[in-house]
Amino acid sequence: MSEALIALAAAAPLGGGWLVHGLFLRHRIEAARRDPLTGLPGRQTFQRRAAKLLRARGAAVVLVDLDRFKALNDTYGHGAGDAVLATCAARLCRWAEEHGGCAARLGGDEFAAAVLATDNDLPMALDALYASMCRPVSYRDRALVVGASVGAYFAELLPEPPLERAMRRADEAMYAAKRSGGGWQVAETPTPAMTTTNGRRTGRPGTAAPKGGSR
Repeated sequence: MSEALIALAAAAPLGGGWLVHGLFLRHRIEAARRDPLTGLPGRQTFQRRAAKLLRARGAAVVLVDLDRFKALNDTYGHGAGDAVLATCAARLCRWAEEHGGCAARLGGDEFAAAVLATDNDLPMALDALYASMCRPVSYRDRALVVGASVGAYFAELLPEPPLERAMRRADEAMYAAKRSGGGWQVAETPTPAMTTTNGRRTGRPGTAAPKGGSR
């Protein structure tokens, strides 16, 4: 908990005011866990919620990475990039809620969702998500366009669906979609297809050894 929240707790009113104060403090803590730009929960909150959802029948994990976002950000500025991130986050959140799930921003232009869908319904749901994420974003009389690479894993394929394995397979499917030019793909088996470095898919940001160092 931050020093500011600790100070708020120390200054709490006595008596019946504790209830109001407790609700206020809970709201502040929850807000602190959300991404300030998009309003979506961060990785830790998503992992907690998604892990519970994966216990249900028909749960799938979805990862989304925006394509050509860096070029758009460099060309039109950070304001335009922020507008695209916020809009795409809202679209993903709405889609996830429509499918009984939750969404999060993992960092940069990467997002995640956990949803409920049957094996037959998932492709149609991913079609709708991909189309939504690729719709132009209006910003200062411009129509900003990015693509999306979407990877999914139907967690019911695992005997006991641990979130870490499900996210890894969805990440691999997303990377495969990106290599093929965008769109969406679903990982078909529980067995990872790629090597990992420090617990992450080799090649992802943060997995390369520092210059001058060894792996």
